[in-house]
Amino acid sequence: MSRHPTGIHHLAFMAGDIKKHIAFFSEVMGCPLVALFDMHGVPGGLHAFLRMNDHSYFSIVQLPQVDDIPIEIGVTHAGTGAGVSAPGTLQHLAFRADSEADLMALRDRIRSHGVNVIGPIDHGMCKSIYFAGPDQMTLEVATPGTPLDPARWIDPTVLAKAGISEAEAEQFKAPIAYRGPSPVPQPPYDPTKPHMTYPPKVYQQILATPDEVVLATGSFTEPPVA
Repeated sequence: MSRHPTGIHHLAFMAGDIKKHIAFFSEVMGCPLVALFDMHGVPGGLHAFLRMNDHSYFSIVQLPQVDDIPIEIGVTHAGTGAGVSAPGTLQHLAFRADSEADLMALRDRIRSHGVNVIGPIDHGMCKSIYFAGPDQMTLEVATPGTPLDPARWIDPTVLAKAGISEAEAEQFKAPIAYRGPSPVPQPPYDPTKPHMTYPPKVYQQILATPDEVVLATGSFTEPPVA
């Protein structure tokens, strides 16, 4: 049994116009649309899934009035792989290509739709191409290069820049496996920990609700088409 994440099930991006995003990631990137339905438990929300492989999907969410929210480069979006954006935002997204031949094929496919692509660039650990997606997405496709050997790829001078001590680095390189009890009860609310931004009273009610009740009342298991 794995005690850490083993991959990405789906990445979810916000869209003001979900059709524009579906068209880009289907036609330009070649990912087939496999699901489009009313977002579970979210009034007015639409939710799409495009397949990358049997384990990973690209997801798009459309909610009312999203198109009225301004995009601001340097705040909401980075604009390039070297650009800044607000803490907690996605600086850029890199898709995977299995081989260099697949990387070049994707570059050609994207360019054939009139979208400019920079690269490839060889980073040692991977070779990458760079381009933009709808609504100022900063996108990359990378194919694996040399395996990531921590002894070669963790720079002691950069550990210092990041404020990470040698002892902390050793801990981060070999996280302690969790072998504690299960299930673990919901911990008391601690404002110093990360939290989702539900309305405070609603959030406290959710946290106080037993897991089995959340499962029973919040689940949507049937596909939308009979």
